[in-house]
Amino acid sequence: MSNLATAILLITRFLMMIVLADVIVSYFLDPYHPIRRFLDNLVQPLLEPIRRLLPSAGMIDLSPLVLLILLEVIGRGLTEILI
Repeated sequence: MSNLATAILLITRFLMMIVLADVIVSYFLDPYHPIRRFLDNLVQPLLEPIRRLLPSAGMIDLSPLVLLILLEVIGRGLTEILI
């Protein structure tokens, strides 16, 4: 596997971990907690376009799930192209 493909996989996995951490932390920490604000500042710009396109599902926010799926598809697609 090329170095660029490995780097793309690492970046997508890192972004996926950040999204998962943001989702988990949002259940336990206050919205003004520094860790939660840091994670929200990283993840919210990625979620906003998805939230505009997704229909409302009531109290459930499915945008992180859609973002995780998109990251996986894009990461795997780019690595397959490079390999």
